[in-house]
Amino acid sequence: MSVGEEVEARPRRRRSRAARFALIVAAILLLLFGVPWWTLVASGNHWPTPVLVVGTILFALAALLFPLLMFSGHGGKHRDGPAKTADTTLGVVWVLFVWSIIGQVLTAVLWAAGVAGPARYRIATVLVTLVSVVLLLWGYAEAMRVPRIRRVEVTLDRLGRGLDGLRLVLITDTHYGPIDRARWSRGVTAAINKLEPDVVAHTGDIADGEVAQRREQAAPLADVRASLARVYVTGNHEYFSGAQRWVEHMASLGWEALHNRHLVVTRGGDSLVIAGVDDRTAAGSGVPGHHTDHEAALEGADPDLPILLLAHQPAQIDGAVAHGVDLQISGHTHGGQMWPFHYLVRLDQPVLQGLSRHSTRTQLYTSRGTGFWGPPFRVFAPSEITLLTLRAA
Repeated sequence: MSVGEEVEARPRRRRSRAARFALIVAAILLLLFGVPWWTLVASGNHWPTPVLVVGTILFALAALLFPLLMFSGHGGKHRDGPAKTADTTLGVVWVLFVWSIIGQVLTAVLWAAGVAGPARYRIATVLVTLVSVVLLLWGYAEAMRVPRIRRVEVTLDRLGRGLDGLRLVLITDTHYGPIDRARWSRGVTAAINKLEPDVVAHTGDIADGEVAQRREQAAPLADVRASLARVYVTGNHEYFSGAQRWVEHMASLGWEALHNRHLVVTRGGDSLVIAGVDDRTAAGSGVPGHHTDHEAALEGADPDLPILLLAHQPAQIDGAVAHGVDLQISGHTHGGQMWPFHYLVRLDQPVLQGLSRHSTRTQLYTSRGTGFWGPPFRVFAPSEITLLTLRAA
């Protein structure tokens, strides 16, 4: 192929990729909005014509406006108004989509039981609507509340007796975003301080937006108290909104930003290495100096000391195992956030939530997250502030 032919081929390949992407997005939107429309509006309900027309128009408008609002709200400028509308729409349509599928199954069961149409369709429609409304109201309340405390004991074979009972509080995925949660953030800080922790760790996805946009919501983090250390690492969302600025801002709030480095805490004559690595998406972000680097994080650390590693994603556990980490703490999964999305999360991550073992030495604790991403709902996946009590063997 000549140089001219290669140059000419590049725009064609870009157009082809753009066309494929557009088709995929269109197919997803058709499913997300089409299935609820079919179940609630069309199908065999035989609603009066005005109901059918109005319902169809509403679903069509929502499907058309949704990608525009998403792009406007979550693009480079992070416009909060469109973002809130798009995120809420996504949450509502996800619940309607899931329960509309279940509604179609119910319709088949009613048909098998001899229930005639349109009664069986209307029964399914009413139940889908009621269940969806209840789940959305409950899910919103769960998302907006200060998380419950989840208490977990973790035994580390190499932990010295002087550190037995060390209280580690884990928060993660606060996702300060278009909904102003400064009051919620103050509540989280108050809940942490009541636990009287020795170490407080934030394992990333602190915000959706730049420091200048989310400064007020993040401000209460400066008031978090810990007797030994407050530590933080980046998550993947920092790389959409000024990762290095968030590293610097957390340092200005008095937190140790573990940007591929470690510190050592000591109590009762025994020591613990607390290390942190950047998120696994950092290398591809284009942010200079950001990438996952376990070697740099542990450089100079005493190999005989136990190691606590902060890494945003559970999928980073292989690096922890390879470098002899005793306990990795992570977030990222949100526990699925909105059932049954957790099945998709598990395609990408080895663990959804909780404590798991990955070698004779290495354990992993995965939090369901302290905040929420995008849709302001949590359905069958409650948020948490985690109190990990470390125990010597």
